Amino acid sequence: MKTHVLISGAGPVGLVSALKLSLAGFKVTVFESADQLNMDLRASTFHPPTLDMMATFGLTDQLISQGLIARYTQQRDRKEGVVAEFDMELLKGETNFPFRLQCEQWKLTQLIKKQLDKNPDVKILFNAKLESVTQNNTEVEANVKVLDETQLFKGEYLIGADGAWSSVRTSLGIEFEGFTYPERFLVISTTFPYEKHLPKLSFVNYCSDPIEWCVLLKVPSLWRVLFPTKVDESDEDVLSDSSVQSRLQHLLHQPHDYQADHRTLYKIHQRVAKSFRQNRIFLAGDAAHINNPLGGMGMNGGVHDAMNLCEKLIDVVIHRKDASVLDRYERQRRSIAIEYINANTARNKKMLEESDPAVRLKSQQELRAIAENPKSAKAYLFKTSMLDALKKAEAIL
Repeated sequence: MKTHVLISGAGPVGLVSALKLSLAGFKVTVFESADQLNMDLRASTFHPPTLDMMATFGLTDQLISQGLIARYTQQRDRKEGVVAEFDMELLKGETNFPFRLQCEQWKLTQLIKKQLDKNPDVKILFNAKLESVTQNNTEVEANVKVLDETQLFKGEYLIGADGAWSSVRTSLGIEFEGFTYPERFLVISTTFPYEKHLPKLSFVNYCSDPIEWCVLLKVPSLWRVLFPTKVDESDEDVLSDSSVQSRLQHLLHQPHDYQADHRTLYKIHQRVAKSFRQNRIFLAGDAAHINNPLGGMGMNGGVHDAMNLCEKLIDVVIHRKDASVLDRYERQRRSIAIEYINANTARNKKMLEESDPAVRLKSQQELRAIAENPKSAKAYLFKTSMLDALKKAEAIL
């Protein structure tokens, strides 16, 4: 009998887990509450180590063909322009992919699903919302509402990859410690060619400003512009045409209105689950930790969770290692979520919004000095690309 793993959530974390386990000979059932794979404009940056991981499945070249290679990243000032530019070619020898890939996350899930659909040991159930879980020493039971009927599913293990509002985490009563920022983030997608109007623009740009900082990211067909909102602005006001046009015009004045193809407003959290493991049930990705998107560490960190956890499940089930190996997953990935992912994304936000002129000047001078020295620039990129986080996680026994 093949070991059966239940997975709640068919986003990148859930489907990477399903692919990794199914290739090792596990039986997998994935529950997805939506009626299809999510196609919205969520995460769009793949860091080098994530590309290394996806290459083991033969997916990276396919992603590259559908994305944009971002060799350079920039720290900018909205008024002064480029503060520091970092060349990711410095990471050659540390990774097979010394660049960030700008590619929408749904392209990854579509590619994985194509592989999973060929495997008779994998089932992906849509319109299937996990409602509760229980477990004993040998198996996990999940009550799942499939369309209008609640069904019972059994497996040896369960992975909760069902996002920030995880039903798995809620069912287990695990606290989601941390806080929610008072402001929200607005993401506007536009076909406007910023690269033709802003000098020396890269595909990845973090633009600091004491009044309204922003982030400019290029994906194949669009520019995505992220702005913070004011606490007292209503959702309706923020999403209105006049508000969207005002923000875009303030960033770069044009004689005509911008075409805003998509606009999304969302709350931002910095939270980490108190536990990533309860016996045979595990949390991964946003179900385990959420952070602001500054640095592109959310989806990437979740994929790293999935690979770490599944390698340990394979060690226990296939290679007959002691089940205590599974405890190392929590020690490694929870530590990284707290000390690395959440800490760095919070620091990124603070640097972009800094209002003290002296502190801003010092920060910019430090960034310039780092970027101008190949050794310090490489160390900076080793950290921001998440290679450093993986190295530190592996050292945790």
